[in-house]
Amino acid sequence: MEIKVFKGDITKIKCDAIVNAANNSLLGGGGVDGAIHRAAGPELLQECRLLHGCATGEAKVTKAYHLPAQFVIHTVGPVYRDGQHHEAELLASCYQKCLEKADEYHCHHIAFPSISTGAYHYPVSQAAQIALQTIQQYQSDMIQQVDIICFDDYTYQVYIDLLKK
Repeated sequence: MEIKVFKGDITKIKCDAIVNAANNSLLGGGGVDGAIHRAAGPELLQECRLLHGCATGEAKVTKAYHLPAQFVIHTVGPVYRDGQHHEAELLASCYQKCLEKADEYHCHHIAFPSISTGAYHYPVSQAAQIALQTIQQYQSDMIQQVDIICFDDYTYQVYIDLLKK
């Protein structure tokens, strides 16, 4: 599986599934979550209401509606406190569960944001290491390409530097 890193808007990525860094309600919010809900249209919110939320570290799938993807895989990353409250395990679980859902839904190409590094304050360098390690260790015959879509220059550079190692 090939991993690529881009700086840009995840709502514009043409792929089988994009990952939404959602909150526990799955009913929209700020950052990437709000952007995905706005771009997908009101049908996404209607479908999310039927899912009755999502636990931290888990993932649920909806249609993508007006997005250029087939599916949205919603995952709830941990709010970073001090690194002593299972944040790393929960963050790794987000990536793992999303990849499992991508396999289950026969996705060849999936795009992730940098989960938990915005409003949830996960340190980007630690989050990027967890993300890349989890993706690289995942075994799949289905998934061929994983994109990591970074919102800002700093996050993009951290991922690029780690991927070069």
